[in-house]
Amino acid sequence: MDVFDLTVIGGGPTGLFAAYYSGLRQMRTKIIDALPELGGQLTALYPEKYIYDVAGFSKVLAKELAKELIRQTKQYNPAIHLGERVTGMKFLQSDGGRIIRLTTQEGREHFTKTLLLTVGIGAFAPRKLNLPDAERFEGRGIEYFVTEKSKYKDRDLLIVGGGDSAVDWALNLDGYARRITLIHRRDQFRAHEDSVKKLFASSTQVKVFFELRSIHGNDHVEEAVIFQNRTKEEERMKVDYILLNLGFVARLGPISEWGLEIVKNDVKVNSKMETNVPGIYAAGDIVTYPGKLKLIVTGFGEAAVAVNAAKAYIDPKAKFFPGHSSDMVPPPSANS
Repeated sequence: MDVFDLTVIGGGPTGLFAAYYSGLRQMRTKIIDALPELGGQLTALYPEKYIYDVAGFSKVLAKELAKELIRQTKQYNPAIHLGERVTGMKFLQSDGGRIIRLTTQEGREHFTKTLLLTVGIGAFAPRKLNLPDAERFEGRGIEYFVTEKSKYKDRDLLIVGGGDSAVDWALNLDGYARRITLIHRRDQFRAHEDSVKKLFASSTQVKVFFELRSIHGNDHVEEAVIFQNRTKEEERMKVDYILLNLGFVARLGPISEWGLEIVKNDVKVNSKMETNVPGIYAAGDIVTYPGKLKLIVTGFGEAAVAVNAAKAYIDPKAKFFPGHSSDMVPPPSANS
């Protein structure tokens, strides 16, 4: 049994910063993620998207933020296991006290003194439209994520949705795509107010109370039929790509069976990011508590709190607050 001090499930921004801070606190750390690369949603869903609310950056590409977080984390050389989905959790008694055994879908075992859940919204899949031929055109003009911005260069793009992703991509691709049309079934948007204001000031053609009726083409999307949902009037338009930003269907999966207190689809924690199960902590979009904000910057702070709490849990003599990083010993690679 190779027992780590802290195991982080989830290699997104919160998990990466938690692993870095765990190294800063001289804890042996492991990261486990079901995805084939680190970065979480930053790399899997919107690598080409700009993020505007991370301290220290006027704006930063998601993939660049992920790159720097990974670089920061690897200074302390955490063990990294990618492409592994944790399915089981059990407490064991050893000579050194109680430890946690994790089992994965791939048949592997991991042992740890404490566990930190940073799995974001959990296992997720995009919401899909129940339209004829929609599935046939997936990957042939129907897109749910933007992983390669260059394909939209000088192309006609239809964006469906009224949330942050739809509005942000319309702004991000404004002046890049040849023509952008955004349709939303209502006149109220779920996106940030400033982004909506910028959307209506951009060159994007915004059509409210419009929905997608049908998709046409041979081997690739060529046309879309949209309709005004109050008058039922139809409009046919030429498009090269249709970006569907309709949200996600998320579930916690096996985590929901571990005895944790769950509120809706979130794990309830206290001010120290402690769950109701001793030794298990959570941070980032997976958690809920009064005043919770689901932001990347919030997750960074929660990660530091959770790691400090885990340190005090396995070493009662350790201080909860170790001091400021400027007064601590830097990692070996910090000056390289």
